[in-house]
Amino acid sequence: MAMAAAPEGSSAGNTLGWRDRAVLWRDRLLTSETFQRLATAFPPTRPIVRRRVRSLFDLCAGFVYSQVLYACVKLRLFEEVAAAPATVDELAQRFDMPADGMRRLVDAAISLDLLERRSGSRIGLGALGAAMVNNAGIKAMVEHHALLYADLADPLALLRGTSQSRQLQDYWGYAAAGQPDGLAEDAVASYSALMAASQAFIASEVIAAYPFARHRRLLDVGGGEGAFLQAVALAAPRLQLGLFDLPAVAERARARLKEAGVDAEVNGGDFFRDGLPAGADLVSLVRVLHDHDDDDVLTLLRAIRASIAEDGVLLIAEPMAETRGAEPIGAAYFGFYLCAMGSGRARSPSELGELLVAAGFDEGRMWRTRTPLLVRILVARPAASRLDGM
Repeated sequence: MAMAAAPEGSSAGNTLGWRDRAVLWRDRLLTSETFQRLATAFPPTRPIVRRRVRSLFDLCAGFVYSQVLYACVKLRLFEEVAAAPATVDELAQRFDMPADGMRRLVDAAISLDLLERRSGSRIGLGALGAAMVNNAGIKAMVEHHALLYADLADPLALLRGTSQSRQLQDYWGYAAAGQPDGLAEDAVASYSALMAASQAFIASEVIAAYPFARHRRLLDVGGGEGAFLQAVALAAPRLQLGLFDLPAVAERARARLKEAGVDAEVNGGDFFRDGLPAGADLVSLVRVLHDHDDDDVLTLLRAIRASIAEDGVLLIAEPMAETRGAEPIGAAYFGFYLCAMGSGRARSPSELGELLVAAGFDEGRMWRTRTPLLVRILVARPAASRLDGM
């Protein structure tokens, strides 16, 4: 196949190395209709072609798949068939839906492994649907994504900063608020409840990975309604606990922790402007930094450095960019989600390390988690201490 000539006036042919030229040749080969027909017909390459066709189609159809999941969650369909598998007609009657509509939903959910066929024409849980039943956090996020989809209706406008949709910015009130510490309770209630609902699987990952009981006092910065602190209290009952978040969120945390019987010092304020409570030898940031731009992250890290005990540890727990096997989560999902939200980005451990060093910490050390796709842990110490044993 003939190679296309370099554009007139281009020096690409003179400056590209052999690896770059080889990749360009590969690109031209893969985009050739003749090559595609031959690869499809050739038995050794046919399975590769089919896998790539399926992958490309899944990208095209991904929104439809997510809407199938959304419909099942909105109906509470998984809970219904978990209690008792039922026929399509029975489900249609229970959910007041035409039988044809219910059949379409059931067939789609079966194809996505959310449901499965049982004996007697009944429908039961599939493997993925079963994982949804007792996971309030995932179900809450699925319903929440309706806001994200509205903001993504015109992705080019979103990327250019000209989108008129502000669903996520309005939802996450602090993201665009000039004075987030002045937000009223009704402005923080929905997102605080969502974070609390989705915190369980993150908390279990972090607690399984890190020995909280070795510390004296924990301050959870941006700790929301206290769901993470509540989980830590069970794992390390002797640990003194503290929480810092916006005043309206802190009020919700006080009520939640009191009801749960958790003794914690809860403080309200703006962690970009107000000093943090001093003396904790463990400060946690759980799903906090990726919500904010670099300058704000550096401001927060410096505030923590000023307040943390000299023998203290900073624990950062969140999904991170460049996670092996989960690269699309950082670059694609969080890349666009946080763009719609109006601030923040997923960062790699090395990028976080640079910010830590600039704030007066060491570059940090990664701790293994069971499911790095969901959350990774970076632990750092004040630069002056650099104690052994971590």
